[in-house]
Amino acid sequence: MEAYTSFARVYDTFMDNIPYEEWNEYLTGLLREYGVGEGLVLDLGCGTGSMTELLAGKGYDMIGVDNSEDMLEIALEKRLKSGYEILYLLQDMREFELYGTVRAVVSVCDSLNYITEPEELITVFELVNNYLDPGGVFIFDFNTLYKYREILGERTIAENREEGSFIWDNYFDEEDKINEYELTLFIREESGRFRRYEETHFQRAYTLDEMVKLVKQSGLEFVTAYDAFTHEAPGEESERIYIVARESGKQPVKAQMAY
Repeated sequence: MEAYTSFARVYDTFMDNIPYEEWNEYLTGLLREYGVGEGLVLDLGCGTGSMTELLAGKGYDMIGVDNSEDMLEIALEKRLKSGYEILYLLQDMREFELYGTVRAVVSVCDSLNYITEPEELITVFELVNNYLDPGGVFIFDFNTLYKYREILGERTIAENREEGSFIWDNYFDEEDKINEYELTLFIREESGRFRRYEETHFQRAYTLDEMVKLVKQSGLEFVTAYDAFTHEAPGEESERIYIVARESGKQPVKAQMAY
């Protein structure tokens, strides 16, 4: 599982077309709909902390986990500016550890597509189930097979900015369902010169049926799936799907009666 390094420096610049606030409204709505209006929430694969910050602004006590030190450095800079008491942990989501349980876990921006082995994704889901409160909620999104095959596959995306430019080549392997990103960056340094960086990342395309099966195999309870940013069922041309699952296996703590 690759971690963003050089790209972290300009990630927010080139991703400024992502409507994080709208996505946050949708995600917050789902959390409240499924009973999590407050409390401790884990953002798994938090990146530079954009969504983590917005959730903190909605009143949630936030923990962010990511395996990129460079991305977390930027998240810490945002925390310094906002003043939110967010705990950031440099950990691989396949073996993350918390100090206790949380009311909800969220993972968005197709972070889970970076887990390219189904067995490892089951491990992630098992850890989520382990660290959720009894009946706790897990909400995550993922890019679909349709998106990789029809939208991203064999496509080159390029953009030029004052701070730098990037060339993003996509190659989709239909047999293995792996999308390879070859990322070339030209980042302006303080001297005014541009330095070239290269990164390669891989994401796996999962079908909805495959993802639901993995959720259930991990011990989590599958609740429902939505076409992203709607409450509609996913369709053949859905590009991103949200799944809602619940913790399963723990017994709720019963209140002690006073005598």
